This record gives sequence, C-alpha cells and structure tokens, in this order.
Amino acid sequence: MITSLSIKNYALIEKLTIDFSKGFSIITGETGAGKSIILGAIGLVLGKRADLTSLKNKEEKCVIEAHFEISKYNLKEFFEANDLDYEDDTIIRREILPSGKSRAFINDSPVNLQELQDLSLFLIDIHSQQQTQELSDEGVQFKIIDAIANNFDTIQSYQKELKSYKSDKTKLNALLKKQSDSGKEQEYNTFLLNELVSAKLKSGEQEELEADYEKLNNVEIIKEAIDKSIVIANEEQFGVFHNLNEIKASLQKIAPFSPEYHNIFERIVSLAIEFDDVSREMQNSSEKLLNDPAKLELVSQKLQLIYNLQKKHQVTTVDELIEIQANLGNVLLELDNIEEEIALLSKSIEQKGIELDAFSATIHQNRTKAIPVLSQKLISILETLGMPNVRFNMELLPSETYFQNGKDELQFLFSANKGTDFGLLKKVASGGEMSRIMLAVKAILAQYSKLPTLIFDEIDTGVSGEIAIRMGEIMKEMSATMQIFAITHLPQIAAKGDSHFKVFKSTVDDDTQSELKLLSQDERVMEIAQMLSGAVVSDSALNHAKALLN
Repeated sequence: MITSLSIKNYALIEKLTIDFSKGFSIITGETGAGKSIILGAIGLVLGKRADLTSLKNKEEKCVIEAHFEISKYNLKEFFEANDLDYEDDTIIRREILPSGKSRAFINDSPVNLQELQDLSLFLIDIHSQQQTQELSDEGVQFKIIDAIANNFDTIQSYQKELKSYKSDKTKLNALLKKQSDSGKEQEYNTFLLNELVSAKLKSGEQEELEADYEKLNNVEIIKEAIDKSIVIANEEQFGVFHNLNEIKASLQKIAPFSPEYHNIFERIVSLAIEFDDVSREMQNSSEKLLNDPAKLELVSQKLQLIYNLQKKHQVTTVDELIEIQANLGNVLLELDNIEEEIALLSKSIEQKGIELDAFSATIHQNRTKAIPVLSQKLISILETLGMPNVRFNMELLPSETYFQNGKDELQFLFSANKGTDFGLLKKVASGGEMSRIMLAVKAILAQYSKLPTLIFDEIDTGVSGEIAIRMGEIMKEMSATMQIFAITHLPQIAAKGDSHFKVFKSTVDDDTQSELKLLSQDERVMEIAQMLSGAVVSDSALNHAKALLN
C-alpha cells in the first residue's frame, strides 16, 4: 500500500507531503481544485511519461516520491529478477529536469520507465472514468472472467507457446516463398555452378597460363634471341667467355699488389661464374623450346574460357571465380535443404498447435465454470445498487483462431430491466449503470486480486441518494482487504471513508497553488455539509453531515 506521497514543483503544487493509512480514504474538492494533479503525480510515479509542462517553476526540477509498504505482497522475486534492492518500505522517486529529461529510481537504483510500469502493476490500480467505458471492450471482459477463472498462469504458458508458434509460422512462410521463388533461380544457379566446376579452376592458374601463352606464341623469336646470345657468349676468339677469361688472367697478375686490385679480381671471378651459370641456363631454355601449336591452342582455349567467365561474373581474377563457385554451391545446398526444413517446421507447428489447443481447452473450461459465478456475484451486488432486475448473458463462442488469450470469442450481453432484450453493454447501459457495474466488477476482482491499492476516480458518476450510500458501503467493504481511495463529489460516499483528504487552491503572493489536507473530524463535518448544501452551510446540512458520518 502507498504510505506517503511527496510532491515538489509539479503543476500547481509547489511543495506537498502527505501520509496515507490503510483502509478507505476519501479525496474531495471543488472541480479544478487539483484532484487530477494528485492523480497525475501518482501516475508519474507509476511510470507514465512526463514533459516540461509538468514543472511549476521551469527553472527547477520536479521531484515526486512515494513510499510503498510491500512486505505482504511477495515481490522479492520481481526485485531479484530486475536486479533491484528489495525493501519492505520501497521508495519510488521520479525526477523531471528543466532540460526535459526524466529520471526514475526504485530504492535509489536508477530504472527505466518499463521497469517502473512493470512494478506498478503489482502496486496500484487507478480506476478512471475512461476505464469504465473500457468495460465494453472484449479484452477487458475476458480479463474479468479470467481473473475469476484463475487462468493467469495457463494464459501465460499459452502466450509463450503462441509466440513460438507464430515465429515458426513466419519462418515457414518465408521458406515456402523462397522455395516458390527459387525454381528458375535454382536452375540458372545450377547451370552457372556446373560451368565453373567444368572449368576446373585453380588459384594462380591464370598467371601461369598467360606466361605459357606468351612463350608458345613467340617461340621462334625467343629461340633466335637465346641462340644468338649463346653464340655471343661462347664464340672462341671474341665471345664473352673468352674476353672474361682474358680479363681474369690479366688481373690475376696484379691482384697481389694491392687490396684494391685483389677485390677487382675477385669480382671478375664471381662475374665469370655467374655468367657461366646464365649461359648454361640459356642453353637449357633453348633446348626446351619447341614449336607446339597443339599446346598453344589448349592454353589459348583455357585462357579464353577464364576471360569469358570473368566477364560473365564481372570479376578480374580466378580466385574470385572460385569464391563465386563456392557461394553457388552453398546456395544450392541451402535450397536442397529447404524441403527438409519445411518438413521439420511443419511438424513443429503441428505439435505446437496441439499444445495450444490443449491450453485453449483448459482456458475455455475454466471460463465456462467462472461465468456463472461472475454473473451471480454481479447480480447480487447490483441488486443492492438499485438494479433488482439486472441480468447478464455471457456466452463463449469457440473459434479456430489463436487469439492472445485463447481461442474463445465472447458475447457479453446485458439487460437492466424485465421485458427488455439483451444487448451489448455500450449500447444499452446508461452512464450510471456502467458505473455501478464497474464498481461491482472491482469489488468481485478484489476478492481474487492481491493488489495492495485501488483508486476510484469518480466512479459514482450518474448515481446519487441511496445508491451512492450502497456504493460507499461496497468500497468500505473492499477496504478490509486492500487500501481504497475514492475521489468523489458525493457526500454519501465521502462519509464512508476512514480518512478524508481535501484538495483546495490557495493564493500566495499572486501565485495559485493546489494543496492536499487531511481533515479533522470537525473539518470533515463541514466539508460534507458543504457538499450537501454548497458554500452557505445550513443547520440541516450540518445535521445531515453528522448523521451520514455516524
């Protein structure tokens, strides 16, 4: 339950700190006094988004802090799962900086808004007039039935399985589309792959072939040049060898005279040895050179094949062609595996469908048992709220569609009077009837929920007199097991509270401020009397107020 609320620099509130107690608390005040501001501040603590318009003084930060007593609500697991420090007295703080940036803290640990919103589901339910209208929504109606049916865990398991089922369906549809689109593509890719495989490509092959081609295509020119070089090197009287030997013999005579001459002599010796090696290599090359038109043709054809493949695939190297060949092989292997994947996914989907059907059947059975209980409880409460002839017709309609909460559709029909046909809530229920039905729903859910706090924001719309008294009594009864707040304009409801807070505006130095005050017994009598008779309080109004409080 919420034990205290501190607000600083928010809307019309400069600074406010208020303590709350368990039981049934009333909040009253004139229209526009600031009741919605209090709710807005609590909403920020629970994770609603904020902006700079929330700041009273745009140059200072807004700070809203709320204390919650949570020792009885088994929330340690939530705190551990979210890596938060658990405290029986948990403090949630929200800060809005002048820059517009918002920060949130749980027990001084910074958290994001999603974590705050997740925790708020276990702390407070704020019932607004808009929520009353949502009672006509099928999703809300299912939540009411499922709460009584104790379907929460089963629906969670169903939703987990449904998520996996939908994921598999998405994958299967993608594979089927890929399979459908890949018919012609697979045929073409197979042709390309076979073409590359047939080429028997090897890394570095192109460079070798181009070198061989140059040799074979110019064999006569090459042989003539080499043979001529061999002749020049080995001619008896004027050849290079002869002249080198002459130089070597001449330098050998003077080598002992100086290190300089000796060095020149050694270099000539080395040169002679190297030239002899070159000459032998030229001789070998000349002997190997053959005019081979057949081999030239084979090399030319292989090169042309490589060039054609490179042009087709828009690359410049054999290594790139080999990579394309590998990729095509993988693509075709993947396409070959599609049928196997489709079969496995289809089997998985079928199995998950069986499990979903089993969950759905359990959910349906629980709902079938819960509907008469809900209907009877609603009728019982609503009879005391001035609707003695109210009837409900809630019918589950099985469907083949997997919805987020099972396979049921719901027909939630209502009749307030004898002799009238059943109709949809939003079409046949008046505003006052909707308010009473919603209160009855909340009263019933309170028996099944472990929620610490429930805030009713003017749930008394469209009712008065004895009905208002009974509504107040129902909320009073609910407060025996949970903390209840009621924002109301009706004195009959206000008189039922254990504590009474008043929201009012004050003016300080031309500045309007909203304040929240816990009323004493005498102040409470006066407030209820004013709610009965207006600003001018009559003796009869005072007596009536005292009678209501007693």
